[in-house]
Amino acid sequence: MDKVKVFAPATVANVGSGFDVLGFAMEAPGDIIEMNKSDKEGINITEMISEKPLSTVTEENTAGMALLAMYRAKKIPFGVELKITKGVNPGSGTGSSAASAAGAVYALNQLLNDEDKFSDKELVDFAMDGEIVASGARHADNVGPCVMGGFTLVRQNEPLDIVAIPAPDELYVTVLHPEIEIKTSESRAILKKQIAMSDAVKQWGNVAGLVAGLFTNDYELIGRSMEDYIVVPTRSLLIPMFDIMKQNAMNNGALGFSISGSGPSVFALCKGKENAESVKKALIETIEKTELAYNIHISKVSSEGCKVID
Repeated sequence: MDKVKVFAPATVANVGSGFDVLGFAMEAPGDIIEMNKSDKEGINITEMISEKPLSTVTEENTAGMALLAMYRAKKIPFGVELKITKGVNPGSGTGSSAASAAGAVYALNQLLNDEDKFSDKELVDFAMDGEIVASGARHADNVGPCVMGGFTLVRQNEPLDIVAIPAPDELYVTVLHPEIEIKTSESRAILKKQIAMSDAVKQWGNVAGLVAGLFTNDYELIGRSMEDYIVVPTRSLLIPMFDIMKQNAMNNGALGFSISGSGPSVFALCKGKENAESVKKALIETIEKTELAYNIHISKVSSEGCKVID
């Protein structure tokens, strides 16, 4: 294979109580990465199609940094050229940096001979280097599900220990992205450096409950376990009408409601598409009371991560 076209899905990270350890893949939207082998050494980002300006300099781009990690790990006998079409808006809180990084390493892996291919876990590890560009830190809660699909649990970042978790068949998500930008690095800077032991204990219980709910198809347990005591109380202050949107979503069939990644996107997990549509309607009615532009999506929790497309 000399060229490949890859779809890399948007992701929701944290999932309420699971700050930096839980995430899941959506069916759409996603980035498109087109890559071909090149006689020219190294990594050449030839085109970046995005609503917001993004660098095509390898070391300043999430995809470029992730690919550099692959080249450092193994001698790859060819260079690559790639075109990135952003379907996940930068700064949206739905894994924009992860989609580019994960999609790029997945694409390069497709161009390698079978005996030289990397495992999914290794690809996640490489993609984590791309996250440094966006947030200043290596973290896998977005790149993990973007590569592997479904839900993933990051037990540990360094060294990486990541676990795939099954999702119930009827689990849907409604994601609303208000058109404001919250940079991951800035939203991390406002977090508390210390937390009360009582809050930590409640948080541990909810993370465990959320994982148990996913394994047992217990939708109500999933919803109860999404409540966050550490991150959301601070970050929600940056999102207009967060509390009202949460209340309206819960009143219209949401299992749980929280912030996607670092925001500003918010999301509701729902049992079934009908409930997801009801939540969508309620969120639209709420956000339209502001003057903000917005995008809204409904998706099943996708069992697929990055994939080759025509």
